[in-house]
This record gives sequence, C-alpha cells and structure tokens, in this order.
Amino acid sequence: MQQSVLIIDDEKKICSLLARIIELEGFTVFQANTAREGLKILAAQEVHVVISDVKLPDMNGIELVKQIKDSKPYTEVISLTAFGTIQDGVKAMKNGAFDYITKGDDNDKIIPLVYKAMDKARLQFRVFELESKIQKQYDFSSILGQSKVILQAVDLAKRVAPTDTTVLLLGETGTGKEVFAQAIHYESPRKLKPFVALNCSGFNPDLLESELFGYKQGAFTGAQKDKKGLLQEANEGTLFLDEIGEMNLDLQAKLLRVLESQTFIKVGDTQTTKVNVRIIAATNRDLKAEAEEGRFRLDLFYRLSVFSIDLPSLKDRKSDISLIADHYLKQFAAKVNKPDFTMDEQFIALLQNHGWKGNIRELKNVIERVVILADSTVLNASLLPYEYHQGTVEGDSMKMETVEKMHIMKVLKYTQNNKTETSRLLGIGLTTLYRKLEEYHIGSIN
Repeated sequence: MQQSVLIIDDEKKICSLLARIIELEGFTVFQANTAREGLKILAAQEVHVVISDVKLPDMNGIELVKQIKDSKPYTEVISLTAFGTIQDGVKAMKNGAFDYITKGDDNDKIIPLVYKAMDKARLQFRVFELESKIQKQYDFSSILGQSKVILQAVDLAKRVAPTDTTVLLLGETGTGKEVFAQAIHYESPRKLKPFVALNCSGFNPDLLESELFGYKQGAFTGAQKDKKGLLQEANEGTLFLDEIGEMNLDLQAKLLRVLESQTFIKVGDTQTTKVNVRIIAATNRDLKAEAEEGRFRLDLFYRLSVFSIDLPSLKDRKSDISLIADHYLKQFAAKVNKPDFTMDEQFIALLQNHGWKGNIRELKNVIERVVILADSTVLNASLLPYEYHQGTVEGDSMKMETVEKMHIMKVLKYTQNNKTETSRLLGIGLTTLYRKLEEYHIGSIN
C-alpha cells in the first residue's frame, strides 16, 4: 500500500519545505493551500495522514479535523499551529486529531509523529478493507438466483435491512435463511457491529438459556466466573436465532422481554442487563399453528413476525438450479485446484428434476462430491448419485443398476480402493458396499 501524506498550509514556502522533508522519508506527498483544496484531494486520493495548519483562509483548521474524520475516519490528522493553546489542543483532539503540535517544535517531532500516525492509519485502512470484503461476501449479491420468487424475497429483505425491525425468516431446511440474515445485517446501519448466530436446536433448554443470556459466578455448579451471553456479544449488532421453534416456553417469555424492552436478567443475577440488539429469527415450522396448539407463545409469534419473509424452496425455482450449481462448481474447483467445469444437458436435467429435500445445502454438497470425482471438465450424469436418476428412462445406460454400478466404481477409483472411505462417501454401510461389489462383480479399480 502506497503511504501518502497531505499537507494543508496557506504559507506556500512552509508547505513546500515540509513536503520535501516528508518525501525524503519515502512518502507520497500532496499539497494544498486551502481547506477546500485539501478536501478535494481527500475526495480523489487515498490519503493516510493529513498535516493541517490550524489557521486557514477559508476554514478553521480545528473544525477541518472534524470534517476530515467524518468523511475519512481511517485517515489520521496532525494539527499544526504557530501559536498553540491548551484550549485549541483539547478541541483538536476531541475532534479526532492524532496529535497537535506548535510550529517551531515540529523540526524534531514531525517525522516521528508522521510515522506513528501512518502506522495507525495503515492498520485502520487494512481493517476497513477486510470489513469491506466481509460485507461484499455477505451482502445481497451473495444470494444467487434470478427467478421471480427469490427476487421478491430479496426485495423484501432489502426494504427491511436499513431498519431495526425484527425479522422472521420462514422456509424449508437449507433454503439459505442464515445467508439472508447476514445480508440484512451487512446492509444495515449495524454492519460494523457483531453478527452473532445461534442455532436453538443445538442446546438443551438450560444450556440454551446460559448461551443466550449468560450467567453470574456461582449461579450453578461449574459457574466459576461471570459469562457474557450472546445477547451481550451481539450488543449494537444483530443476533440471529435459527430454529426458533425449538425454544421452550420459559425461554420464549424471557426473549419476549428482550424484544419489548431490550433488557434481561442473567442466570443467577438479580440485576437487569440492558442491550441494544436487533433480532432476526428463522424457522422451518408453522409457528402460528404451533402457537394455536400451545407449543409456541402467540404473543412472541406476533412480536417476531412484524416483518416475515418466505424463502422459496429449490424445487419452486428450478430455473435457478444451474446458476447455483455453476457457482459452487467454480468455488469447489478452485478449492481443489481443478480447472473450471461445464455441465452437459443430461446432468443439468437431472439436477432440475430432483426433489431437493435439502434445498441449496443439498445442492452444494452434491456439487462438492461431483468435483471430487470428476475426471473430465465436462460433467455427465454418471457422476450423480443413483437416487438422482430415479424416474429417468434413457435406455440401459440410465437403468438404476447401471448408474449405481458406475457411481460405485467412480468412488472406488477416487479412494484408491479404500472400501471404508468409499462406503463413507457413498453414505452406505461397509457390509452393504461389499454386497453390492459382489452383486455387480466389481473388483479392484485401477
């Protein structure tokens, strides 16, 4: 990264002299004689450190510090003045200045100070770059598909993202609920704050309460120190509660209080803890029906479903399947250092005709498996597991027995005849594999 410094001083000789001194240290230096010129350069160039005179013809240099930090928070500003006062120094620092020095003292101080400011600025720029990459990875562009149903869901998510409204994501397992939750978070004003995800089905009720709300030291055996819950970890950010339908009624009551007052009480505590957190919940259940049958709180359902979004299953957007498959093909090919793949028509047809009970998660898994097994850059039907061929009538080559035999042979070749690994990849027992090897007269594969 090229390290750059902008000097803003209306005394041109001082500006030029300071620029030459700093250039000798290997920095790229820009010069401006007014605040307006400096702001133009900042808008057009990536500047790490600004050295600005406090007395400028068109703006107070201390106020300029605030304007620079508002527009370029990762740029550090050193204020320079001929007549330093404690009051000006304090105000400059409050406005975000890195330091404040008096002209005359700068000969020995300025270069070490520039290096210190540069180190801080470079670190902040690096953090900003990483945050930008993360945001790009999880924003709405990461949601693949051009079908009407997915575009409608994305449009709803984009509308609610800038708000603090609670969102309930509905849909079958594997439809991408966490991807939507992340996109909503990273397109919201909370994007620089934590995104914390919790799968409510992964814990028993007591552990779930501790994970969510935290606990005080001595609350129970083994509680040797205070523990922050995920609500506190997500403070000022977003908490994503997946499989919310698995939460028991007692915890639902505590969650309802969080949604209504942004407060809760930790396990073993008597004091109220306050947070500022946005809740996004998800479920594959019909929560309203669950509530009517007494398995879910109706008041919590209405509080969660202020803004609900139905995520379509993969079978309801078949036109997106080849697009999503191609995305994962590129991703996994790069991961295992293989060239890009193309899918033949029969391969695509089998994907589109499959039931996809596991939705996108299932498609992702089968594509990863196909990439591992593929010997050619053109993917054909023989690479797909035999259940993907059910209902096809393409002659002997598409008979279930033939497809199954071809697939077993392909996996055996990949594992170099390791039967245990082959049975694991096929998802069948070792005994079943040996029976099929005998049935299809399959020996060792070279």
